[in-house]
Amino acid sequence: MSKVIKLRKGLDINLVGSAERVLTKCPASARYAVVPGHYRGVTPKLLVKVGDKVKAGSPLFFSKEHPEVLFSSPVSGEVSAVNRGEKRKILSVVVTPDGSGESESFDVCPVAELDRQRVKETLLKAGFWPMIIQRPFGVIADTAARPKAIFVSGLDTAPLAPDLSFLVQDQGDCIVAGLEVLKKLTDGKVHLTVGTDTTAGVLSKIEQAEVHHIEGPHPAGNVGVQIAQIDPIGKGDVVWTVELQHVVMIGRLFLTGTVDMSKVVALTGSEVVKPHYFKVISGALVSSVTDGNLRPKPETDARTDGGGVRVISGNPLTGTKVELDDVEGYLGFYHNQITVIPEGNRYEFLGWAMPRLNKFSVSHSYFSWLFPKKRYDLDTNLNGGRRAFVQTGIYDKVMPMNIYPLYLIKAILAGDIDKMENLGIYEVIEEDVALCEFIDPSKNEWQAIVGRGIEQMIKELN
Repeated sequence: MSKVIKLRKGLDINLVGSAERVLTKCPASARYAVVPGHYRGVTPKLLVKVGDKVKAGSPLFFSKEHPEVLFSSPVSGEVSAVNRGEKRKILSVVVTPDGSGESESFDVCPVAELDRQRVKETLLKAGFWPMIIQRPFGVIADTAARPKAIFVSGLDTAPLAPDLSFLVQDQGDCIVAGLEVLKKLTDGKVHLTVGTDTTAGVLSKIEQAEVHHIEGPHPAGNVGVQIAQIDPIGKGDVVWTVELQHVVMIGRLFLTGTVDMSKVVALTGSEVVKPHYFKVISGALVSSVTDGNLRPKPETDARTDGGGVRVISGNPLTGTKVELDDVEGYLGFYHNQITVIPEGNRYEFLGWAMPRLNKFSVSHSYFSWLFPKKRYDLDTNLNGGRRAFVQTGIYDKVMPMNIYPLYLIKAILAGDIDKMENLGIYEVIEEDVALCEFIDPSKNEWQAIVGRGIEQMIKELN
């Protein structure tokens, strides 16, 4: 084993409802969609209209900012809707599957014979380029850029996170091919980070990337933290990242010459009858996974009076709230998890003065700190109101990166570009400050603030 990266800063949030290692094939979704809102900074321009027939891999729209970047259909079928919002903004392009499983065909050759230009052209044509994310700022990779390295995380430490080794347990050949393809896109190294307990399975046998082992609490699984520990980003540096299951899809494309966007997601949370794994196709309705798998709610439930449950595409810290009957109620393009927890929008009488043995706390305010291994059934209640930032050092305890999170947030709020650069805006995206938001006694929306800072930096640099 290579040298182990050990992190001490961070916080593990133990919740009820982690997924059992059981895999079920999800029933086919009634509709699939590509949602422009799943990608940062994309203004879509349509290439299809309602009624058009498409195959898996057929382009649906392209990015106005980068016309060469296409977004393709995950299934074969008919374009059944183009949902729009205010000012005719495109919210989603919906495809009703025909069940044929047809795919566009792409000319491929043995991976060893590929060069960078051939790889780039194939990924762009198949609509796979959005799988490559560029740091800084977490945007779709610039096709003209030469990254100094590419990072793939084989570890997820978020609350109720899926076991990534289990997700790709039978995809060894595709991972190998995918990593070989990614090596063609950089003059530097391809880095794969795994946990110290990865001693068996497909990820323990990888030789096509530089493998690193990391241990510690969340956010050890965040690729931003891994970059900071292995090859930090400086001003002017470009680093690319790719989700592990997207590496599988890329490898599958270059092995077969067809588009197959199937992947495995974990259905988790305290409101799920039997949390486990489902095989789905990217862009499926979230309801196709949750239907029949949620706990029936009594008419009077002390935890969710008037609130029901919250369905989240992603994990509880960084995921996106999904309305199951909404035009955007589809699985997030970069998500490997669906979480269902109580909504929790009720008033708790004298809550601050109660022992609250069932409430998680990062301080010693409640006696729950005496039970570090206990799993909690938490809801979405803020447990307090928003107020001005409290000057405290608690944020540094959960941030294993060489930045001062509170000062960075203040620089963003002040719109001070120079200070934002000096304080580490190039190193972080929203998920990297999610724990700061979770423990913040002031209840401020750290992720939204960082998002605004990134948008400001992008406009400034362009």
